[in-house]
Amino acid sequence: MSPDDYCQQKTAQSGSSFYYSFLFLPPERRRAITALYAFCREVDDTVDECTDESVARIKLAWWRKEIASMYEGQQTHPVTQALQPHLSAYNLQQQHLQAIIDGMEMDLNQTRYLDYAALTKYCWHVASVVGILSASIFGATKPETLLYAEKLGHAFQLTNIIRDVGEDARKGRIYLPINELQQFNVTAADLLNARHSENFEKLMAFQAARAQKVYDEAFALLPKEDRRAQRPGLMMSAIYRTLLDEVQADGFHVLTQRISLTPIRKLWLAWKTYIRG
Repeated sequence: MSPDDYCQQKTAQSGSSFYYSFLFLPPERRRAITALYAFCREVDDTVDECTDESVARIKLAWWRKEIASMYEGQQTHPVTQALQPHLSAYNLQQQHLQAIIDGMEMDLNQTRYLDYAALTKYCWHVASVVGILSASIFGATKPETLLYAEKLGHAFQLTNIIRDVGEDARKGRIYLPINELQQFNVTAADLLNARHSENFEKLMAFQAARAQKVYDEAFALLPKEDRRAQRPGLMMSAIYRTLLDEVQADGFHVLTQRISLTPIRKLWLAWKTYIRG
């Protein structure tokens, strides 16, 4: 199996919404973004699937060295072998790839966030920086485009947090800010014990409204000159915002289930966005 095939398989198996937007890219950009996404999956799985925290830390340390080696042309893993040829072509910065690993390590270091400012820092490492790298691959000619991508990544992560409240709580992680839980009289025990309530619905409506606002702020930053090149991000936005609408329409019953869109619906949303230009 070639490095590109390995990344393609890793990405397709994830079932992620991102996969559907990649299908519409030219081959070279598609290979680059697929390798980037495969890297994100590798380091994310290191934390999510490793039951021994010390082993997870060792693996993340290995990835830090592997990324540094990749920038010296000495990569050994299929993902870095697939990604390395694209580093200079799309100006992919090592500091950004290392920042993603920092974000994964944050999940080992803390499971609660005091306020939205603290959560925003986490979102930057695990999502906003991925947006910056992705926009560079899609084709960004204006600095504003990278600001758009940074904010869009943040919106995606806020959507993930809303969708995964119950699942994350069962893993011992609560991303909803502590001061906002207190504001709406929802306790950590409510989340851990899946106690759905009117207060919980109000808390989640507040989270959803903020996420929608961040989407709007992101779109306002995208220069029209780069809109066509950035269609993959807009496709992802169509899928994620539809998911957010579905979660809200279902009354935020996210403590006991994980709401998702079918693959055919994701593909349809991506296609509609693509032909709209």
